[in-house]
Amino acid sequence: MTMSQRPGANLPRAADTALPRPRARMAKCAVALVLMLPIASLFAQVRQPEISLEYAVKATYLYKLAPFVNWPPRTFASPDAPFDICVVGQDPFNDFLEKSVAGRKLGTHPIEVRRLGAVTPGADCQIAYIGSTRPEKVREALQAFNGRPVLTVTDSNDPDSSGSIVQFVIDRGHVRFEIDNSAAIRNHLVISSKLLNLALAVKGAG
Repeated sequence: MTMSQRPGANLPRAADTALPRPRARMAKCAVALVLMLPIASLFAQVRQPEISLEYAVKATYLYKLAPFVNWPPRTFASPDAPFDICVVGQDPFNDFLEKSVAGRKLGTHPIEVRRLGAVTPGADCQIAYIGSTRPEKVREALQAFNGRPVLTVTDSNDPDSSGSIVQFVIDRGHVRFEIDNSAAIRNHLVISSKLLNLALAVKGAG
């Protein structure tokens, strides 16, 4: 489905669509349903967002990626500490991201959205989307998160975004992503092989 299409059909459950097949292939298909769904399915039961469809899809990816990443032990101060998605710099999502994650949890951790004008040493983020801003600010944010257990996400049109773990790209009208696995390892994160298999490209060590 291309960026010009509008949300519509309901999201099918894996149980409704799966045919008998080997377990490994079924697992891969389940991941694909979550992460590679047509845009119409991603926004089933959600009113038309007041942002561009491109950024509505990117906002959805931000929390859909989370279950396929392992954060190190002691990442959270307590079992019910929030799982923070931080938007650094310019925020293209308005309130769509907050509405999308309202009531959602990763395990026992409620998902929350934080906005940061800049990255401070005490910024507690599990996912950090670094919005379009001046190139030096992108570099500064990536350097600030380097070595910390944070999944950094940038757009491919952002200059000097090397070192970001996930990079959104537009591929033939679809929002896709590339992964720098070496950057993930530097940040002490383990990315599921299922997610790596769905990436448009994977850089670095496996």
